[in-house]
Amino acid sequence: MIKDYQTHKALRDDYDFCIIGGGPAGITLALRLAEAGWRVVLLEGGGHEYSQQSQDLYQCTSSGLEAYIHNTRLRFLGGTSNHWAGRCRPFEASDFSVPPPGGIPGWPIAYAEIERYLPAAMAIVDLPEGAHFQAINVSRLGDDFVPDEFLLSPPTRFAQKYAKALEQTPGLDVFIHCNCVDLEFDHAADRVKAVVVSDYDLHRERVIARQFVLAMGAVENARQLLNSESLAAAGVVKPDGFVGRCFMEHLNVDLGTFILNSGKVDKPRQYFTTDAFVAEYHAGKGNVSATVLDEVTNYGRTAQVKDFLETLSCDMGIAHKIDFIAKFNCPGDGVLSTMIEQFPNLQSRLSTLQEKDALGVAKVNMNWVLSGDDRQTIKCIGVELAKRFAESGLAFVKLNDFVHDTSLPLKMSPHAHHMGTTRMAASPDAGVVDPDCKVFGTDNLYIAGSSIFAKGGASNPTMPLLQFALRLADHLDAKMKSQAGEFA
Repeated sequence: MIKDYQTHKALRDDYDFCIIGGGPAGITLALRLAEAGWRVVLLEGGGHEYSQQSQDLYQCTSSGLEAYIHNTRLRFLGGTSNHWAGRCRPFEASDFSVPPPGGIPGWPIAYAEIERYLPAAMAIVDLPEGAHFQAINVSRLGDDFVPDEFLLSPPTRFAQKYAKALEQTPGLDVFIHCNCVDLEFDHAADRVKAVVVSDYDLHRERVIARQFVLAMGAVENARQLLNSESLAAAGVVKPDGFVGRCFMEHLNVDLGTFILNSGKVDKPRQYFTTDAFVAEYHAGKGNVSATVLDEVTNYGRTAQVKDFLETLSCDMGIAHKIDFIAKFNCPGDGVLSTMIEQFPNLQSRLSTLQEKDALGVAKVNMNWVLSGDDRQTIKCIGVELAKRFAESGLAFVKLNDFVHDTSLPLKMSPHAHHMGTTRMAASPDAGVVDPDCKVFGTDNLYIAGSSIFAKGGASNPTMPLLQFALRLADHLDAKMKSQAGEFA
């Protein structure tokens, strides 16, 4: 049942699982564990709809590249699935087998660990059973670039699709407007004793459970760990540790423009780097979208601009001049955009500030930075793609100067894919959670979502984070059953 904690304080003290965060990972975990017969509480800080009061708690300062944290996440039931575009692409085996440069290890598990959960994850986001990931173009560009393959979810809005299940699943309590403000850790037992929650009037309560899961997104998961004084006192969270470090995004770089060759590129094309490319250039992975300008002038925000210009030009009596400008073949018939992998980087990190938010939780600063290896990846992808376009006779590419000259400031924007602040590793020397997603140094604190990503690849994170959530649900179910057997 969904209850509003702001007006209905009815938390029990006998939960098996307390899951904090009502986005795709949290909702998936809560439903799976409740369906397995466990007593579960799902805590969501926001309400049923967007509110400025809730969203303001995402306010975050920036000392590096601007990641637009406050604007790119949604803080209400369903999380960022409420404005997710629906693009789905799983990780590849090479994402798990090829370590990143720089000395920080990659994934401590094999791809097979999550591969078996792909069909179930596809069903969760309403992809047809047995559907194959497909490309919108069929031709490849040499051995370096192949057509990118993906599927589009409707997209699934988790709060809407699973509303009935959240209301009616036996054993599941869902509380909205119920904000986590502290994690109470018992160092002697290596266990979280309770989470402290608050409504917006600062009424606080302790939630007691046997197992706890943070599923609030890459920024908030790390923020809650950093905010807990008891975790710091026990040495679980250390000033020089990995909590908050290795924040990763996907890089949306404006590579440049291209001029059509005899109209051969008549519709958008999307290419993906091959494993051979990554090995040859010691680079990261990336998607490149080649879009002709005619295809980007009539949708989204550009449609509004077009309507405004049409109205203005008619009112001013200059429609014929605007029509001439619009039809003029400007230098560059198309644009090249990207979704490029960022490597884990210790200096790309979240850290707490002295200032507190309205609920008394430490505010955070994001220092999002790239490494020289990231700039090398961007350069290699841009230069080699331009060569392949020319060799194939598709088009002639004009790269922006900052692509091939890495000494120039990079112009790019984020994709709102926050990853890596509580990364998975084989030991606490390289990460925050172990291969079972349990926080090192604790017995009952787990993390779900893309903050556990050891590498980001060049795939949208929704599909793999759901695969990991399903895997975690199975692990927690087995763990609880094993413990129950020990005491039977």
